[in-house]
Amino acid sequence: MNTQHHKKNTTKQKILKAATALFSEYGYKGTSVRKIASEIGIKQSALYNHFKNKENIFLEVSKDIFTTPFSFDDEEIKQNALKGKAFISKFAQQYKLLTFDKNSEKMFRLLMIELLQNRELREQFMSEFHDKNVKILAEGFFIMMQNSLVRSGDPMIMAYEFISTLFYIRLQVTLLRFDSKSTDMLSTQFEKHVDYFWESIKV
Repeated sequence: MNTQHHKKNTTKQKILKAATALFSEYGYKGTSVRKIASEIGIKQSALYNHFKNKENIFLEVSKDIFTTPFSFDDEEIKQNALKGKAFISKFAQQYKLLTFDKNSEKMFRLLMIELLQNRELREQFMSEFHDKNVKILAEGFFIMMQNSLVRSGDPMIMAYEFISTLFYIRLQVTLLRFDSKSTDMLSTQFEKHVDYFWESIKV
């Protein structure tokens, strides 16, 4: 039973990995379920044991691209938030790794296009990326305020302020790479943003 479950999970992961590569290269419309199945050497019918359709696969792949840079439970948020600047620095570094990862960047570009055409994807973006990131950051800033590490204020607004610049840098990277332009000038922007932001909120 355990072996079957492991095999099922392994096949599912192979499907998602192949689908990510194909979506990145051919886009949503140019990728078919048949192509994905062929890529990992299984029958198309076998793929439907794991996913209902192509959109279902695409939404699952999107979760990994939109996911928060790190997932903390409440206790972990508290422990890390007490480190002050190190908390937002770690968040920004994880965000930077996602931004400059080539596969992740290609999918991000595709998702920006598909967001305007797929309501479920928009809802997923808001819950998996926006809401979770803002929640983690807001909780962290609230703990910092309670411990007099940063100025008192609205932790939700603080979270918005911090993440909006990160998202904009990520969008800049995507736009520059789309036109085959250098992104070297943006490589240190994440760290600069953390330094500037921390100086503006610390006590």
